[in-house]
Amino acid sequence: MAFLALLVFITSRLWLALLGGYLVKSDAPAPADYIVVLAGDFMGNRILTAADLVRQGLAKQALVSGPGGAYGQHESDLAIPFAVRHGYPESYFVAFPNDARSTAAEADVIVAELRRRQAHRIDIVTSNYHTRRAGNIFRSKAPDLELHVVSSPDHDFTPDGWWKTRDGRKVFAIEWMKTVATWMGM
Repeated sequence: MAFLALLVFITSRLWLALLGGYLVKSDAPAPADYIVVLAGDFMGNRILTAADLVRQGLAKQALVSGPGGAYGQHESDLAIPFAVRHGYPESYFVAFPNDARSTAAEADVIVAELRRRQAHRIDIVTSNYHTRRAGNIFRSKAPDLELHVVSSPDHDFTPDGWWKTRDGRKVFAIEWMKTVATWMGM
């Protein structure tokens, strides 16, 4: 038993990195009808990543998902001015306020909006740790759309070092709980 405990301890960096790395499954960005910014990043990395993709000419605009709740405002109403303050023109963005409270609910409303806009090729921008689950959810709900899930950096999570900080451990634990819940159909 002591040998097993020692082996787990000695190899911990390897399997912790593998568990963190599993959460990250991102694609290279590709030309798209829209860049879609998923909600849930309160540091601005997702919207700035999307703005860079628009600036590079991969799409004309980014559809910015924005559930309500932060002091009566929609996240998109906070994210777009943040990007403008960082030097991006407001014309890069389309606010998409909604009431989604999960990635699955967000996918439902976003896919409906994309179909209304007759979009076929989409780059979805989300945090690195959220790419695998978000991609799986969106692909299951819209198999007819060409989707690329683009990773934006996250201040608190890196696949090969998430266990070193309290916030990294929280991100990891919550995303794994959500991943398992998704597997179980919850």
